[in-house]
Amino acid sequence: MTYNDLCKGRDSCKDRIYFITATTHDRIPCFSDLFIARKIVLEMRRLHDLNLVQSLAWVLMPDHLHWLFQLSGKDDLPSVMKKFKGRTARLLNLQLNRNGQIWQKGFYDHALRKDEDIREIASYIVANPIRAGLVETVGEYPLWDAIWW
Repeated sequence: MTYNDLCKGRDSCKDRIYFITATTHDRIPCFSDLFIARKIVLEMRRLHDLNLVQSLAWVLMPDHLHWLFQLSGKDDLPSVMKKFKGRTARLLNLQLNRNGQIWQKGFYDHALRKDEDIREIASYIVANPIRAGLVETVGEYPLWDAIWW
């Protein structure tokens, strides 16, 4: 799917809940290093603290991020993701003493409908490391959070 295909029909509504997936460039497992991964988590927290998003659940996998959040309305969805990906790319490139792309262009978003079970989606997100065979239980994986657990 091309970047333009991902943007077709994309909306950005205040208070809407979105399930976002962002992938690293060439699926390089940048986030296998816990120190590097924490930089991503801190930026997610910063956007939450700035009241741009209300984080509900997330998991940071070695080569991608799943993030469930409610958009506050201060910025639209593309702007929030641009800020997130731009800042984390700069931070990681500085940390790794390199230049280059960290994130794959674009991101996948799913705007939740009223009839969708938010907790079920959150459970799906945090169980990703189990499905990937990285751990046997969610508690063994250090890079996730959800407001319900």
